[in-house]
Amino acid sequence: MSEQAKVIHLKDYQVPSHIIDTTHLDVHIDELDTRVTSSLKVRKNPASNNTSADLFLHGGKMLSLVSVAIDGVSLGTEAYQLKDTDLLLIDCPAEFELQIVCQIEPQNNTSLEGLYKSGGMFCTQCEAEGFRNITFYLDRPDAMSVFTTRISAPKAQYPILLANGNPIEQGDEQGGDRHFAVWHDPFPKPAYLFAMVAGDLVRYADSFTTCSGREVDLHIFVEAHNAHKCEHAMASLKRSMLWDEEVYGREYDLDLFMIVAVDDFNMGAMENKGLNIFNSDCVLADPNTTTDSQFERIEGIVGHEYFHNWSGNRVTCRDWFQLSLKEGFTVFRDAEYTADMYSRTVKRIDDVTLLRTAQFAEDGGPMAHPIRPESYIEINNFYSVTVYEKGAEVVGMIHTLLGPDLFRKGSDLYFDRHDGQAVTTEDFVAAMEDASGVDLTRFKRWYGQAGTPTLSVRDEYDAQAKEYRLHVVQSTPATPESDNKLAFHIPLRMSLLDSTGRALPVAWPEQASAINAATTEAVVSVLEDQQTYVFSDIAERPVPSLLRGFSAPVKLDYPYSEAQLMFLAQNDDDGFNRWEAVQRLLLKALQDVMDEDTIGDAVDQPLLDMLASLLNNAELDAAMVARLVLLPSEAYLAEMQTEVDVDLIHICRETVRGYIAQSLQAELEACYARCQDHGAFSQDAEAIGRRALKNVCMLYLSTLEDEAHLSLAQAQYDAQANMTDVSAALQTLIAMDDDMAQTALDDFYGRWQQDAQVVDQWFALQSGANQAGRLEQVKGLLEHAAFDIKNPNKVRSVLGGFMRSPINFHALDGSGYEFIAGQIIALNSINPMMAAALSKPLGRYKKHTPERQLLVRKQLQRILDAQPSKDVYEVVSKALAQ
Repeated sequence: MSEQAKVIHLKDYQVPSHIIDTTHLDVHIDELDTRVTSSLKVRKNPASNNTSADLFLHGGKMLSLVSVAIDGVSLGTEAYQLKDTDLLLIDCPAEFELQIVCQIEPQNNTSLEGLYKSGGMFCTQCEAEGFRNITFYLDRPDAMSVFTTRISAPKAQYPILLANGNPIEQGDEQGGDRHFAVWHDPFPKPAYLFAMVAGDLVRYADSFTTCSGREVDLHIFVEAHNAHKCEHAMASLKRSMLWDEEVYGREYDLDLFMIVAVDDFNMGAMENKGLNIFNSDCVLADPNTTTDSQFERIEGIVGHEYFHNWSGNRVTCRDWFQLSLKEGFTVFRDAEYTADMYSRTVKRIDDVTLLRTAQFAEDGGPMAHPIRPESYIEINNFYSVTVYEKGAEVVGMIHTLLGPDLFRKGSDLYFDRHDGQAVTTEDFVAAMEDASGVDLTRFKRWYGQAGTPTLSVRDEYDAQAKEYRLHVVQSTPATPESDNKLAFHIPLRMSLLDSTGRALPVAWPEQASAINAATTEAVVSVLEDQQTYVFSDIAERPVPSLLRGFSAPVKLDYPYSEAQLMFLAQNDDDGFNRWEAVQRLLLKALQDVMDEDTIGDAVDQPLLDMLASLLNNAELDAAMVARLVLLPSEAYLAEMQTEVDVDLIHICRETVRGYIAQSLQAELEACYARCQDHGAFSQDAEAIGRRALKNVCMLYLSTLEDEAHLSLAQAQYDAQANMTDVSAALQTLIAMDDDMAQTALDDFYGRWQQDAQVVDQWFALQSGANQAGRLEQVKGLLEHAAFDIKNPNKVRSVLGGFMRSPINFHALDGSGYEFIAGQIIALNSINPMMAAALSKPLGRYKKHTPERQLLVRKQLQRILDAQPSKDVYEVVSKALAQ
């Protein structure tokens, strides 16, 4: 393994050798060369065991060192060493002022890490290790400093100059052609939270009055042509601030909160203190161009980044192994916030759907890792669905075990105890234990073990003794870091239902805690590999409602009969478990078709009758019905298989979809008509739900492939009522008729070609079409004038979209793998982070058929032979090592 691919281990952590009390940055922006002068007040760290007087500073390959001075005296080359990209200062005083001058070229920084140019704007992305591309520094999250930033730039091109904190000075320089601004952030922060922006931007302003009566100015900065797209993000920000005060008691701490929209951005957004930098796609919204799902996504992301002000900024992580400390906790917080703003059950269904398709797959592949990994080669690869989504589930389990009141006490203690500190996951759990008195010793295994546990549950009922027994066995498959797994602490939320569907009051066993006074629901703590729970005085054999609300990120194995699933689908008062029961019935039908049962036997009349009753019931929440009647995705079906046959899954799912559409045509058509919007466009929950259900109906009807339903889709497109309906109509036309689809796609592009966000939707609709033989069309999109491989959103729309089309990405001739491998190699030299992200799905080949495994390995070796960056090397080498 090369030095470039050095493995970093958690066990090797040591505190920083030095402390940087204050950091003064002077960033002199020029079109060709930008000069960065850092003035640092440095002292030896008394907590460090390192007795050396040398100071090691991280640097990036984009830095050109101009000069180094200590206490005003310039250093000769004998007093420092450049080690690869880093800087070693030799024999430093115990306390000193360090000045370093560097030259950088942000306009040539295509990695988008550090200071770079996006269109006509200079901006930063420093998480995880981008700050070292700006200047030499202790670029680690436990090195916290108070920052003051001076930015100067040509005034005409860059009239807006922003940085973290509060503005303290501004003015002209050099005869008025240039100007400057000085910003000061009073809160110590690590370098990864540094941010600055210089550009020609317009400001959308509002304010918020905190619970203590302070007035906070709120500014969103965008390019002028996007000025009309800020209202939703601003309203979301204000709702987030109020929610965090009410639910967590957290008040914003600066006088100003800013958001800047940037077109070129590797991530969704960044929580830099007081100056959040957002991918434009995650903040800009307009009813004419934004879909319902995008509106909700923006609401959640704005909330997420704002909530980081406490869970990530005021209390940050000690090292990058603790990444889930801030991300898992904050994803949990934003999920709760979104659930409160929209439908809690629908939000839970959507989150679990993502977890099961993406995170479960990651847990079963070569990049499987605990939410607190023990080692990494490139930290960017661990900004993963495991750290974020499973990390949120782990925090959610603590919330379930403690209950909302004790969890709030724990979070208060955590924030109060560690304000201004860089801490670990152990510190978070300790605060929860100390505040609640609940022992979470065994629970902490969730932080150190990878893999998705399976809970196998079997039961027996003794009618004479009126005794019901529940036998629970947990098991977790081997993952790269460990073959043998210790038992997890799994909160199993459950109820027992009688024959009328009523939840029974139960004397719960010792390992359980009742949720309500009626004792009809409890959280059972599964602590061992095998446990039996005994329930007395149960008058009839109950139907267990298990894992209610998906109380743990596990696979549940209980042999529900079709009759029991139908019963739960009709009677369970837990909305998630109602959906789960319907999904299990649909999964069984799909599996039966894959096992070559006849379609009529697989999709039997009781199942059709249940789906019909859902479609016909105008009293039910339409958003919930849309989820209930939707077939499990091909990705989820693949996750459920021991060996994945992509073609068989696709054919069988399409067969079942078509049979349901044919059998329920009248119900689908009636539901579609009933859910039409009447009057002005609305974004309330009811209207969003109607649109979701209407478009599910249309996608079912598209399988009938007749003129009437083709005309239905065309009419919906022509109406141009809203982007949700337009996108669904386009998706339907693409599936039904190539010529009509092309006409509509050309029209769509003609309408919206000046709007980059809508063009991204246009790309994704075409590249993600899940009809075989689309590769050549996708290759054509790469040649389109609007495509730019340097822009991550375009890459995600076209290449990411293609990889979400199983029938094309996994084409049996290997053409999809070959195409993506070529793009990874091309992208590697431009943006290694994006190249690594595209590499991950290739690594999950072991579940596929043998012929596909060989095809994938050939392309992985091709990528490895191309001498990739350490980002890509880590992903590909681990995949090949399987």
